Amino acid sequence: MYRFHLGLHDLAAISFAWSPLHETVLSLRMWTHPGAYPAQQPWFRRLRPLFEQLEGQQLLRSLTSSNRYVPDFLTPRPTGPAPSFRAELSVLRATDPATLRAELEPAFLPHDGALPPLLAEGLAEPSQLLERICLALEEYWEECLAPHWWPRARSVLEADIVYRARTLAQQGVAALLTELDRKLAWSDGVLTIDRDFGRPGLEVDVEVSQRGLVFIPTCFVSAVNTSISADFPPSISYPARGQGTMAGALDPPAGPRALEQLIGAPRARLLTLLDEPVSTTELALRLGVTPGAVSQQLAVLLANRLVTRARHGRSVLYLRSPLGAELCTRS
Repeated sequence: MYRFHLGLHDLAAISFAWSPLHETVLSLRMWTHPGAYPAQQPWFRRLRPLFEQLEGQQLLRSLTSSNRYVPDFLTPRPTGPAPSFRAELSVLRATDPATLRAELEPAFLPHDGALPPLLAEGLAEPSQLLERICLALEEYWEECLAPHWWPRARSVLEADIVYRARTLAQQGVAALLTELDRKLAWSDGVLTIDRDFGRPGLEVDVEVSQRGLVFIPTCFVSAVNTSISADFPPSISYPARGQGTMAGALDPPAGPRALEQLIGAPRARLLTLLDEPVSTTELALRLGVTPGAVSQQLAVLLANRLVTRARHGRSVLYLRSPLGAELCTRS
């Protein structure tokens, strides 16, 4: 059980961020425990031939323990709401090589009893091992994730964060925190993660102490998670909403007949998809049309107050307005 103690300043400074490096590292679980993340299986089946051609694929596989842990130093806390992969990789490269053994052992020894051979051998030259890990992650990102998987995943993560912002505005901090996962509980300034992370009797108290607490949506956890060590800057990863939309190309249902007659079939179909915040790119992927075509229809819906929009980073996400939702319900 982890207990995060937050003062008023800490509560006010809570933030959300997505992280391409986190997703890169945590997605390595798909190559060792693919059944744990069913929404991602279709994508990673398609990526397998590319992954198996990577020069560093054996080293990448070795970074995940038998119980899906990965060493904490591989997932440094994001320094902003939407960092680039290269910026985060620079942070990882700045890790002190002398700390690698102490970083690796807590992830592997309690459950596997030993480090994977590639990592154990690499510790003879920790600076070289760190660079090999960074190069392997960079190759994996550039060849597999960035061109194929990340654009779709990024829209899911962005939509999740916009949804959380709405929850905060409409229901307050307590609702925001407890809605993230059933393993989270909030009471009297203490946020509790009710998990022992495979270590029965685990009791860890983390004083946030104006260091900030960052929440990170991800496609590769089944419940809220945090660093093994309480010494890292406080952060909590949680399962992102909307991952089911990534399972493959969608065939969105037609809009209600009455709504189609009112605003036309393309706009009615589009409006039915906007029960969650979605980007133009994601809508185009789901509908099998160009982003430009989607933008034209969204402009009409926006002008008639049937949708609202919110910016997250460089993306604009769209959502049905109360009027649009009422039309979908009544039609």
